[in-house]
Amino acid sequence: MRPKIRENPLWVYDEAMKSAVEIEHVSVALGGHEVLQNISLNLPEGQVTGLLGPSGAGKTTLMRVLVGLQRPKSGFVKIFGSLAGSKQLRPQIGYVTQTPSVYPDLTVGENLRYFAAMVGANDERVDDIVDLVRLGEQTKQLVSSLSGGQRARVSLAAALLSSPKLLVLDEPTVGLDPVLRQELWEQFHELAKGGTTLLVSSHVMDEANRCDNLVLMREGGILATGAPAELMAQTKTDDIESAFLSLVGAKI
Repeated sequence: MRPKIRENPLWVYDEAMKSAVEIEHVSVALGGHEVLQNISLNLPEGQVTGLLGPSGAGKTTLMRVLVGLQRPKSGFVKIFGSLAGSKQLRPQIGYVTQTPSVYPDLTVGENLRYFAAMVGANDERVDDIVDLVRLGEQTKQLVSSLSGGQRARVSLAAALLSSPKLLVLDEPTVGLDPVLRQELWEQFHELAKGGTTLLVSSHVMDEANRCDNLVLMREGGILATGAPAELMAQTKTDDIESAFLSLVGAKI
């Protein structure tokens, strides 16, 4: 029997679990094409939620809506009770794009001190973040001379300076070797344990098991949501890639 896929899946939480993000019937059209189609979703507070799907599924557009960079055609998004894009949310949200958003002609330390000044973070906070992302030996090194994984960490560090309650990461591990990917995921879970809510996008299905919850996307819509084990049990499969393909087949 094919699994039943809801048009607008919502996680069902116990009463003790709070939602950091509430997305209600959001649609986005770009260039006359609807890239997000009537999406409704809640993200639990203090957990790592993986946003998975192939390129072109709408992951980046959904993230841009959350951080207030893309206005939806219909529907709304609330983050910690305020509408996405509200001024009061700016210091509460960290956003890391696919391309490192730091200055290559500055050192790691210079970059972080610059971004710290923008968000009002002190030197102690900079030192703490440098330790967290394990860049202590690179603080005097030009960003242009760093490896891809190290540049990704500098971008992550810059986003963390304001102590965001919500951290949105757009394919942060793309192109990294397995060791660096493992280290970054360990850092993501350390942040979640501290109360940060993380939304991490990826098109690499084997990263799914690193997440507390998953949102599987395809062609601007949501196929399913749930914990990795729940989705595999639902589809009677042994891995998330097989579960995804099973869900695609059920949707056709």
